[in-house]
Amino acid sequence: MRTLYVELCKSPTAAARKSMTGKVLLSLFGRPDLPLSRAPYAAIGLTLAIVKYAGDVLLIWYATGVRWTPFDYLDPFKLPLLHRVENAQFGITLILMLWMVPFLWIGVVYTMRRALDAGWSPWWALAFFVPYLNYGLIFTLCIWPSSDKYAVGERGRTPVHGSPANSVALGIAAGVVFALAMIGVAVVLKGAYAFGLFLGTPLGMGILAGYFMSRDYDPSNMDFFFVSLAANGVAAMVLLAVAFEGAICIAMAFPISLLMTYGGAYVGCEIAIGGRAIRRPAASAMLLIPLLTLFEPAHIGARQLHVVNSSIEINASPAAIWPHLIEFQPIAPPQEFMFRIGIAYPTRSHTDGAGIGATRYCEFSTGAVVERVTTWDPGKRLSFDVESQPAPMVELTPYKDVEPPHLHGYVRSKQGEFRLVALPGGRTRLEGTSSYELDIEPETYWSLWTSASVHAIHMRVFEHIKHEVEFHAAQTSTAPLQ
Repeated sequence: MRTLYVELCKSPTAAARKSMTGKVLLSLFGRPDLPLSRAPYAAIGLTLAIVKYAGDVLLIWYATGVRWTPFDYLDPFKLPLLHRVENAQFGITLILMLWMVPFLWIGVVYTMRRALDAGWSPWWALAFFVPYLNYGLIFTLCIWPSSDKYAVGERGRTPVHGSPANSVALGIAAGVVFALAMIGVAVVLKGAYAFGLFLGTPLGMGILAGYFMSRDYDPSNMDFFFVSLAANGVAAMVLLAVAFEGAICIAMAFPISLLMTYGGAYVGCEIAIGGRAIRRPAASAMLLIPLLTLFEPAHIGARQLHVVNSSIEINASPAAIWPHLIEFQPIAPPQEFMFRIGIAYPTRSHTDGAGIGATRYCEFSTGAVVERVTTWDPGKRLSFDVESQPAPMVELTPYKDVEPPHLHGYVRSKQGEFRLVALPGGRTRLEGTSSYELDIEPETYWSLWTSASVHAIHMRVFEHIKHEVEFHAAQTSTAPLQ
């Protein structure tokens, strides 16, 4: 890299300078296997930071009306950034998640290249994922002098000897072992579904798989995809076989896991290429991720209160609807796909007593939600706090009564409310609000699934009440006079 800059400065002709400029640009952006000196690393990093910050400001302001400042990145109660748009529209949340991906990828790859140029192990790039430590790492690499320890000439891969299938199989096996170890550390030892588990596990799984398959073999893009898919598939089958997890949650986690594993495989491949002179075992460097997971706080940011709002219009007065909020008759078996595969669904409700302090029981397919009434305004508003709740789902597994740890205490319903709003023509809008907390990271990703389930629960109850009320009104209007 330094040689290219020297040649560029010495080139006497415009054509030569143009040719050398092309080589410099290729080394910066087209060759992720080349070391990167501190000046371009700092310049590229500062440029990308400005672009990323501008995008964050615009998206957060549009979604929430809140101004995002550079100091907010240092505030532990505002991490992760996605929590700032918790109650925004799904599209904005998804855009912000996708907006983060390329910067994360570029940051890891360029940090790895800078580490090689500085004479550090490329495994230091993993620290890019550690909050606060990544700032110190970036600053240090911006000022650390270059070294010839890992010169370009030392970094070529040796010719392939033996079957590529062996390299791929070794990569898959290494990734699966790492994933199971991470689950053991995070869930069994610590009992936490935090960032280290859901992001560190697939990332580390991909890095190890890509590293081991690339040491003596030159993989293609399809090889990366295959090893990522196979590693996730084998890990999922092991979890199912030992009755530790069910198919529903594995399916929910699969998209983000496959994406992170695929990206990690590229990083592992680059480490294998760039670190040919490094003979230390890869496993020793990968101990960084489970150790960080073990000491990771349960919540990097403040716990969020997730709110779901739903509504329906009913051809009846608020007074006619009110009794059905207090108690509604059994609902027919569900037709919705999510309920038929195991997500808990409401079946009926009844209330003991009347007024503030009354106890409302909403029966679900997995048990009863016990609610204490806090607002009792007949024909207008019914509010309650949730005192206890059953499991949010019944997992799909080959075994009977398998209950993974996350089914108890990691999704907590907090409050609920019904409002009746009178509309012209004797109609009423029934509005429902539910709030809940999650102890599973990343909250923004899992809240998409949870909020969709809560909304489906709302609409199942609302459609049933609408049918009950309108059917009763029709029967009453057509009844013969005595």
